[in-house]
Amino acid sequence: MAGVNVKSEIKPLKRVLLHRPGNELLNLTPNTLEELLFDDIPFLKVAQEEHDAFAQALRDNGVEVVYLEDLMTEVLDQNPDVRETFLKQFIEEAGIRTDRYQKIIFDYLNDNYPENKDLVLKTMEGINLTELHTDKSNSLVDLVSEASKMVVAPMPNLYFTRDNFAMIGNGVSINRMYSVTRNRETIYGEYIFKYHPDFKDVPQYYSRYNTFHIEGGDILNINDHVLAVGISQRTEPDAIDALAHNIFNDETSPIDTILAFNIPNNRAMMHLDTVFTQIDTDKFTIHPGIMGPLTVFEITPEGDGIKVKEMTGKLEDILEKYVGVPVELIPCGGGDRIAAEREQWNDGSNTLCIAPGTVVVYERNDVTNKVLEEKGIKLVVIPSAELSRGRGGPRCMSMPIWRED
Repeated sequence: MAGVNVKSEIKPLKRVLLHRPGNELLNLTPNTLEELLFDDIPFLKVAQEEHDAFAQALRDNGVEVVYLEDLMTEVLDQNPDVRETFLKQFIEEAGIRTDRYQKIIFDYLNDNYPENKDLVLKTMEGINLTELHTDKSNSLVDLVSEASKMVVAPMPNLYFTRDNFAMIGNGVSINRMYSVTRNRETIYGEYIFKYHPDFKDVPQYYSRYNTFHIEGGDILNINDHVLAVGISQRTEPDAIDALAHNIFNDETSPIDTILAFNIPNNRAMMHLDTVFTQIDTDKFTIHPGIMGPLTVFEITPEGDGIKVKEMTGKLEDILEKYVGVPVELIPCGGGDRIAAEREQWNDGSNTLCIAPGTVVVYERNDVTNKVLEEKGIKLVVIPSAELSRGRGGPRCMSMPIWRED
């Protein structure tokens, strides 16, 4: 199944991209949590067990699961000459600027990780100063640095595959991430969409080298004509402008309307998909904090450029207009303010729809889950004690590659 096809949030999911949490989580320390965007340190063994249960639940429902680390390994296996280019770029993007350290790290990775899969996992894990066995007698930095110093930072957010690139119809947006720590994660997407036989011909609507930030959690495919994008803490209006130009200029894309939702800028609502998510043809889960009037900008093509029109109104009226049927908004926590705040923190409305009316949810959000069941939604419940510490739900942890039309 080559290429990508995602024209909806709810059509039957056939192929999905995940990343199994790895040793990168072992390199989280209390004093690096903030910079690495974590509030707590997940217990890796249990996080992996939970993630495997998530992958298995998807397979049990007819979804093919592919892993980011495997796609990148396939790129390097099939293109042996790319390995050196990738390594040099990875080291440069890790902030290693001196020739001496670039060479030390290149040799260390190249010599100690001859197997491409091991190499890929190591680039995700990060490198500790003590691993490099440098001769301390000729370097002041080695003598004064703590033994726990990470020379190359880990990428612990990688298991949230939703954000670093996003499928839009038959194309992809390879995103420029908001935070320095996550910006390096998109390097794998760059190589996969350049070299992998399944993905190298996919139209690219955004480049990781663009100036402005955009993240996949802010991108929702409403239908084959309408795309919703959040203007959020992590996605800038300029990026949406550029994305719109590229999508409208692609003759193969049927998208003719982009809705830019202006959402509050805070940690509980960092992306559009933490604010509302479609779970059925006429149902959305929503964050109760968004119930008031909302500003939405409608972007449509005009000549070679775009036309932007401001719309105000209630969320359900705006969605109804574009979805084409009356919609029901189901508040996270069932409207109980305390339950809503707690379950929103654990991504109660961040569900992954695998078919209309069937969604993957975290077990811990039992108040929201009960409300969904009462509304006739079929739940695929997965364990979440450790995965949820990264502040992302089943939608954040998955990037649909193919949905049936």
